[in-house]
Amino acid sequence: MSNFNESKSNLTQTQFVLAQYAPLKTFLLVTPCVIFLYVNGVMLFTLRKKTVFQETSRYILFGHMLWIETLNLIMSVVLFMCAVSGILIMKNVCLVLLMAATVLYHVSNLNLALMSLERYVAICIPLRHAEIANFERTHIAFSVVLILGLIKSLSEVIIFYSSDTTNIAMNLFCSRTTLFRLQIYRKLDIAFTCIFFVLVTFVISFTYSSIAVVAKSASCDKMSAKKANKTVLLHLIQLGLGASSILVGVIQEAIYVVTDFETLMNVMYFFFVVFIIFPKCLSPLIYGMRDQAFSSLFIYYFTFGKSKVKVKPVKIEQSV
Repeated sequence: MSNFNESKSNLTQTQFVLAQYAPLKTFLLVTPCVIFLYVNGVMLFTLRKKTVFQETSRYILFGHMLWIETLNLIMSVVLFMCAVSGILIMKNVCLVLLMAATVLYHVSNLNLALMSLERYVAICIPLRHAEIANFERTHIAFSVVLILGLIKSLSEVIIFYSSDTTNIAMNLFCSRTTLFRLQIYRKLDIAFTCIFFVLVTFVISFTYSSIAVVAKSASCDKMSAKKANKTVLLHLIQLGLGASSILVGVIQEAIYVVTDFETLMNVMYFFFVVFIIFPKCLSPLIYGMRDQAFSSLFIYYFTFGKSKVKVKPVKIEQSV
């Protein structure tokens, strides 16, 4: 009974703190999300307007990244609005929302590794690029990434319905800490996060160093290799931003020890916006605008055809 009263007290305190400055916080979060959801939508529309974008492996993977980050943004805004509004969600619904967010997070990181490998093949094995990174194999590779991203969430669902179904119809404040209270969830989270992070870091580091070595050879197109290396470096930065979101939980626990609950909630909001929302907003835009074949067409559609930028016939180069 005391545990229930303590949980209820923590919930009330959380709702009170979140309600403070809620309109301002919501505006600062939702406004950029809506803007970048429109940007992502225009980018996806642009990819659909040219057949070459739909058949080239680089743009196929870029399209996947756009869909993942768009869904990520939507999920983040939905969970934030539920928290700010003090909406209590049934356990089953909360489980679905959290599982979707987890899958999108892991697939987003694994897709970075896939995009880096495509650049590696384009620069280091250019004669076999069309064969290795063709339409069918690109979609098969992404399907494998999607399956890998599902493993952790499926494991958590199995554990939840086999050993953690107490008061399953109860409504609660939807977050991983309130839904996943067993210690096994924490161990599972640490294990999968470390495995995926090490795997993606190794792949991106390998492709970066391999392209750098090839760039020094006389037979290589140095400009293409330089652009490809910058692209892979961008992926590494994106991974770093994703990894920083993992450290947020650790930092929050440390802050909670030395400060009050209200300060902790404000710090959590700051971390959420800076390390989770903005990277998801900016990454697709930065990546898309670096591609000359894509960016001019994107600007044309973004401005409803009123841009003065001259749209040239799309010519696909070997690197971005």
